[in-house]
This record gives sequence, C-alpha cells and structure tokens, in this order.
Amino acid sequence: MRLWGGRFEGGPADALARLSVSVHFDWRLVPYDLLASRAHARVLNRAGLLSDDELARMLAAIDDLEEACRSGAFRPTVADEDVHTALERGLLERLGTLGGKLRAGRSRNDQIATDLRLYLRDHVRTIVSRLVELETALMSQAEQHADTAAPGMTHLQHAQPVSFGHQLLAHVHPLTRDIERLRDWDRRAAVSPLGSGALAGSSLPLDPQAVAAELGFDAAAPNSMDAVADRDFAAEFLFCAAMIGIHLSRLGEEIVLWASQEFRWIEMDDAYSTGSSIMPQKKNPDVAELARGKSGRLIGSLMSLLTTLKGLPLTYNRDLQEDKEPVFDAVDTLLLVLPAVSGLVSTMRVNTAKLESSASDGFALATDLAELLVRKGVVFREAHEAVGHLVVWCQVNDKEFGDLTDEELAKISPHFGGDVRDVLSVPGALASRKAYGGTAPDRVRDQLAALREAVDAQAAWATGA
Repeated sequence: MRLWGGRFEGGPADALARLSVSVHFDWRLVPYDLLASRAHARVLNRAGLLSDDELARMLAAIDDLEEACRSGAFRPTVADEDVHTALERGLLERLGTLGGKLRAGRSRNDQIATDLRLYLRDHVRTIVSRLVELETALMSQAEQHADTAAPGMTHLQHAQPVSFGHQLLAHVHPLTRDIERLRDWDRRAAVSPLGSGALAGSSLPLDPQAVAAELGFDAAAPNSMDAVADRDFAAEFLFCAAMIGIHLSRLGEEIVLWASQEFRWIEMDDAYSTGSSIMPQKKNPDVAELARGKSGRLIGSLMSLLTTLKGLPLTYNRDLQEDKEPVFDAVDTLLLVLPAVSGLVSTMRVNTAKLESSASDGFALATDLAELLVRKGVVFREAHEAVGHLVVWCQVNDKEFGDLTDEELAKISPHFGGDVRDVLSVPGALASRKAYGGTAPDRVRDQLAALREAVDAQAAWATGA
C-alpha cells in the first residue's frame, strides 16, 4: 500500500519503516484530508479526468470512508505510512482501481501542506472561543471590582493604589492582542497549496483557484515551490501560541501570589484547587501553576519547529514531517489549559477588605503627595525630594502619612501645608487617575465597555457569525 515503490526492487528496512511512519500522529488530519479529496475529485471531473458517474461513486466512497473513520470501523494499520496512505487504502477497498484515480495531479507534498492549514484554521477558531471565555471571566470579575482599591506594584513592591478591576483588565488586553494576532495569522494562512503537486504544479488541466475557493481559502498559492516548502503558517501559529502561553503564565503567577497566605487577596474555589497528600490544611493553586508550567512547552514547540526549518533547501524535505507534532501539541495544550484557567478566574472570591486595607501600605500615596506639590507650583524634582524626606522621617519615627500633625509636616518641608490631607485618601487617589487609560473607576468602566465590544467581535469571528 505504499504510495511509492515502483522503481524499488525491495521494501524498506524495518528501521526505516519505523522512522518514516507518521500515521500515529497525523491521523487527526483525516477530516481535512477527505475534505481536500472531495475538492480534488471535483476538479478532476471538471478537467474531464473523472466522469460524472465516477465522481459520484468517488464522493460516495469518501463519505462512507469518513463515517467509518469517525466510528472507528476503519483504522490505520502498521503498514500505513501516513494518513494519506491509509485513506487511499480505504478508497481502494471501496472502489477498486477507481480509487487510484484520485492521486492524479496531487502529491503528498501539497496534500499535507493543505491539510495542516485546514486543521489549524479550524482549530484556531476554537482556541479563540476559549480565549473569549477567559476574557469574559476576567471582565466579569473586573466589573465587580472597578471600585475596589488594591496595592499596585512595581518590582513586586507597593507602588500606588489601583483599582483591582483595572489590574484584572490588564490581563484582558494581552489576550485581545493574542486573538487579533490569530485573526491576522488566519489572513496569511488562507492560501491553498493544493494543485502545487510535488513542487512544480501539474500538466493536467486542474484549477487550483477553484479548489481553494471550495476549501474556504482566499486564494491558491502563486508559487508551487514555495507552497510545498512553506511552513511559515505553522511557525507563526506556534509563536502566537507561545505568546498566549506567556500571558497565561503571567496571570497564573499573579494568581499564585494572590492566593498565598502572605497576600490573601483571593480565595480559590475548591473545584479549581488541590490539596496535599501529607498536609491537611493545604489548598494549592495547581491550575495557575500548570498554566505557568505549560508555557515552557509552548515556547519549546516554537523553538523546535524554527530549528527544523532554519537550514532546509527548497522544496519538500522529509524534515518537514516534524512540523505536525509541535503544532498538534500546542493546540492540545491550549485547549486543555484555557478552560481550566477560565474556571479558576470565574469562581475565585476576592478578599475586598484585605485589598483595600493594604492599598496604601508602603507609603503608596507618596506620588499623589508629590503631584499635589507640583500643582502648587513646586518643581517635580524638588517635590520628589521633599516627599522622599517625608517617607524617611515616617520610617524613622514609625508613622504613616495619616499620623502626621500639621506641625510635623511643616518641620519636614515648608511645601507641606494642611491641604496635603486632601490627597491622603485611597479613593481620592484612584479617582484622580482619570486620564485615558488610567485606574480611576470611571475609566475602568470605559475600558470594560470598549472591551466588551471588541470581545463580542472576536467571538463572532470565531463562530463565523
């Protein structure tokens, strides 16, 4: 059943056969290979290479084979080198010699390039749907906590108070960029290699553009050599997947911190936590940790394919058999992780009291105090220095800003009048950050409105609505 061998006097060595076989992982391409086979059968018919009766029999056999594959009645065997070999065997079993006519004008080289594009374009839409679910979970929590003050941090040190809703939305924006990258990727991936043959096209009167349109591509590949050699679409997808993994990892890292005894910002739902086999009190953030860990796998898949591609001459080389497993693994990883992270986010309970009580810790209102002096005409450099001296004085005397008397403030700097107390309020600090993109609760609600519109459009794209 090999699709080659006419010029060989003997079969391949067992070691070569085991090395060459890919059907154990490319079998998932069955529906896409059969979809392309239907389109190819029709173009052969229009070219006069299949009669109408032969076309009807061919399409009926493909339908029957697809159902047999779906039910498990037809499976690959150890003798099938790849998905294409197995499916041709299935057609020959149903059609006899007629089944062999389908191979005219195409090669496994353009078949696999087409199948993989079809597979990815289909699964990218599912990935986008799962990303939308995570965006929605984050936005729902952000809506509830637009007015909840939280410690904003840089270098993992208290910096300035922020709306916790603002921080949650800071994780939504990277996800929207991830989706836009995938949508942009899809535009470049919407090119059909089918009709390119092994590398030079075909002398048969085929119509690659018609095949492309039938398969949902925007166009046929303009260069047959590039079409069978190109795996940019796979590498670019893996880059998008790696970036998604990085964004999930960063969110996971924050959730691990938020759920810790030191932070106690959130309580995870039991359904998305695990315990310890030895310590009865433990409630571990395994979903967040696994999301963080899976990012390395996604980055590794990208590096694996880029390394494979970097030294390949045109056109097809068997090295390209290594393109599918990283892609399949990335798809499987994302579709495994995303629902779990969405569930974790949607069910976590935010400890509002803990957040708000610590929002001003670490002299987090110092910047507001410096900006008050700037509004009074003090040069920012001087204002920064004056407030810095005030922080040192408070640390030496074990006081917070709110504990200071007017006399103590005046001793530290003549710039500090009684009006400094007007800005020593966390709600006031949040409300003052009202410029576009700021953390003021009203701006957070503006963000939410804009994000809902964007996410609705992304969801519609994913479902084809």
